[in-house]
Formats: sequence, C-alpha cells, structure tokens
Amino acid sequence: MSYFVVDVEADGPIPADYSMVCFGAVLFDEALETTFFGRTAPISERYLPEALAISGYSREEHVTFDEPKAVMQKFTDWLEEFSSGRPIFVSDNVAFDWQFINYYFHHFTGSNPFGFSGRRIGDMYAGMMRDASKATEWKKFRITKHSHNPVDDARGNAEVLKKMRELGLRI
Repeated sequence: MSYFVVDVEADGPIPADYSMVCFGAVLFDEALETTFFGRTAPISERYLPEALAISGYSREEHVTFDEPKAVMQKFTDWLEEFSSGRPIFVSDNVAFDWQFINYYFHHFTGSNPFGFSGRRIGDMYAGMMRDASKATEWKKFRITKHSHNPVDDARGNAEVLKKMRELGLRI
C-alpha cells in the first residue's frame, strides 16, 4: 500500500452543486517531494464567493482551469505511477476532501483508485493518544505552514504523519 496525503479547495460545501477548485497530493515517503497539483474548471454555475476566496482564486480565474476529466485522468495516471499496491487516501478533513475527490473520480473517470475509504489524520492521532478529545492536537506537528495552497497543506499534513510514525504509528 502507498499512502497519499490529499487536500482539496472548493467553491462550496458539496460536489455537483459546487465545484472543486484545486487539489494537491503528496506521496508519503521520506522526502515528501513527489506531489500532484490539479486545478479544475467549474462543473456548476453555483459558487459561494467566501468559499472560493479561501482558494486564492477569483471566479474569472477558476473558469479558465483545465477540464476536470483531463485533470482526474492525469491524477489517476500519477497515482498508478507512484503507488506500490493500492493507494490509501489520507486527509486532514477526510469527510470534505474525499467527497470531492470521490465524486470527481467516479463522474469523470468511472472509478476511484482510492476505493471507498480514507484515513483522517486527527482520528489516527487521537487513537494513538488513546483520547478522542485530542483529535486536533496533531496540527502542532506541521512544519509547512497551512496556507490553503493544497500541495503545501498536504505536505504539512504528511509531515505530521512522519512525526506520528516517530511516535510509534506503523505506516
């Protein structure tokens, strides 16, 4: 299995009604240098300006991004190139990030290479600490600043996984 840390920026709370703006992925290995960045054109006319603003892009920029089908196919190819066995989806907020990635994979390529599950970093950390109330404490181990650049955010989260491995998590 290969672990990939993924982060998504979107212009609203759910796929189909709203659009994924961009996403980043980092292969979890020692270097954390193998990355993917995709920007996808809107699939809906609807968007929330405050949600879109988090991504750092305007609507005028967003509509010029690549067609989602091409981006998701490139992501599929990248995952195949860098996976040893089944790829495992890991995220800060798997409930948000995974729903967009899953929808886009199924809608534009017909299947999701990650399957039907993912791992949430906060839950793994809380389990390691044997205390469910510690589900956000892990963020103190990020090195790369959380900036809403999805590759940077995924890398920061992957840095946390490295720390968790040092603390005893088998990955």
